[in-house]
Parts: sequence; structure tokens; C-alpha cells
Amino acid sequence: MSTAILPEGDWIRGITIRQPWATCILAGKTTENRPRPWSWRGWVLLHAGQKLERTALRDPLVATAIRGRELPLGAVIGVARLTDCHPDQGPERCTSPWAQRKAHHLVLTDVHELALPVPAKGALPAWKPNRELVDQVLAQLPHLRPEAT
Repeated sequence: MSTAILPEGDWIRGITIRQPWATCILAGKTTENRPRPWSWRGWVLLHAGQKLERTALRDPLVATAIRGRELPLGAVIGVARLTDCHPDQGPERCTSPWAQRKAHHLVLTDVHELALPVPAKGALPAWKPNRELVDQVLAQLPHLRPEAT
């Protein structure tokens, strides 16, 4: 794992994602599909929502990604960097097998999985986590530290 210096202040948001899609991100899914574009760029807490999308479990791509993994609900399960958001550009330009047609694709990089999910309430679309939640998450990721000011 790489060491990352995180900015102080208003540097992180939470993103709530239904299961099993949230766990797929931990397993290598780099594109999260959303109906509208996002202007936020930076670090995000990966929050698994309260609902499990059962029909997605039959998708072979999903089944392969989540094999042997738990699917926690209502908890932060990781941290990632949101680096881009672009509208669907067709399979010739957006080659991710996770990219859905007619959606906006959030591009996630530098994903860090938590060893223990941190229970939390999320919100849609993006939300500001409180300091206590961020501290609980960072306690599990000692290689991620905010910059000293």
C-alpha cells in the first residue's frame, strides 16, 4: 500500500453505494455509475447503503468480484479518490466493463479497504462526514494521514 498525505479541512465526502456494487469497488471496480454528473473531486468514504440489490448478484461480473467477500450494509467499508466524472462515451472510449450506458461515470482510484466496517448513516448524493467518523476510518488506515498545518 502506498502512503498518502491527505489535505486538512474540507477534503473528504461520503458516497453511498448499494451492495453489492460497493464491495465490487473494493475488488477492483473503478467506475461508479450515477444519473447526474458530480463536481466533487478528491477523497470519498465508500459507504455501503442499507439495501442489497439482489438482482445484481446474478451478474457474472459481480459474482466473480464478490466471491468469498462479505457484503456489509449501513457502514463505511473503504476510502477512495474520485478523480473524474464523465458522461458515457460509448464502449470505444470508456472501456470499463462496469460502465453503464447513458450514465455518468465516476472514476475511482487509490482504493483502500477497511478491515472492519464502520457503521454509519449515509445520504444521497454525496455527504459530508463528521470528524468522529473520519477519525474512526483513518484509525484503520495509518498510511493515510492529513497534512499538518
